[in-house]
Amino acid sequence: MKSEKVRWFRVALQIRGSVIPGIFNRVLYCGLFGVFISLLHYFKLPVSQPILGSVIPSIVLGLLLVFRTNTAYDRFWEGRKCWGSLINNVRNLARQIWINIEENAVEDKQQKILNMRLLVAFAIAAKLHLRNEAVNRELEELMSFSKYFKLKTMDNPPLEVAFWIGNYFQQQYKRELLTIQHLVVMQDLLNKMVNDLGGCERILKTPIPLAYAIHLKQLLLIYCLLLPFQLVSTLGWWTGAIVGLISFTLLGIEEIGIEIENPFGYDANDLPLDAICNTMLRNIEDLTTLTPISNYNQN
Repeated sequence: MKSEKVRWFRVALQIRGSVIPGIFNRVLYCGLFGVFISLLHYFKLPVSQPILGSVIPSIVLGLLLVFRTNTAYDRFWEGRKCWGSLINNVRNLARQIWINIEENAVEDKQQKILNMRLLVAFAIAAKLHLRNEAVNRELEELMSFSKYFKLKTMDNPPLEVAFWIGNYFQQQYKRELLTIQHLVVMQDLLNKMVNDLGGCERILKTPIPLAYAIHLKQLLLIYCLLLPFQLVSTLGWWTGAIVGLISFTLLGIEEIGIEIENPFGYDANDLPLDAICNTMLRNIEDLTTLTPISNYNQN
């Protein structure tokens, strides 16, 4: 129980992964502006205007912020569902390859392993594609040099990897190492992997409408700048601190939405795509150490 309390305070005071670095300057400016208004009020200038509190009702701004955050979280959660589905489809397809494709020669087993690694290559290529990064050495170890060189020239590398995998299935079917029933199942799983990629691309290429983002920022700016005029007569020299605290709350909520609306990057709040891809690779390497019953019986 005590350790949970310590952890709670540790998380509450944590800077990494929070929105504090992103909004610190804006909160500081709002607080300093509040101090400036307090100074003017101290010199008896008519800066106290409580009526300004009705210009932008708090409930309206709150609803806009909630809508903004919910919309961003929907994108984040949809991205997580797409990658969760991709993990399951890769695992299922790797299992189908390892169990259902027969082996007539030693080379057949090697080809199975190479194409199972291409499943991980698909996930890594998708990760790089979503991050708008070029094909790199992460993929070089998972395929032949000719394929790696070819992939570097492609506009959508994961689709090329999916083509290679599908082509491998067709070849094994023509060699009668794969039944038509298993071919249909495996092609369906491959199609689902491509659908997962399409879902991620939809998130990436459908940003929050610019007009909405601009309008919300404008309302936030106006609201934070009007706060000192509403509060100075009551709070006096505390105006700057309270304005900074309220600004921290409102600007922080907006920044959270910005942080999670694109879940495929490197930020602390983005999806751990590197760890997910490494997990897929370990799962497939473990799978290749097992002996399918059909092959075991043949031996």
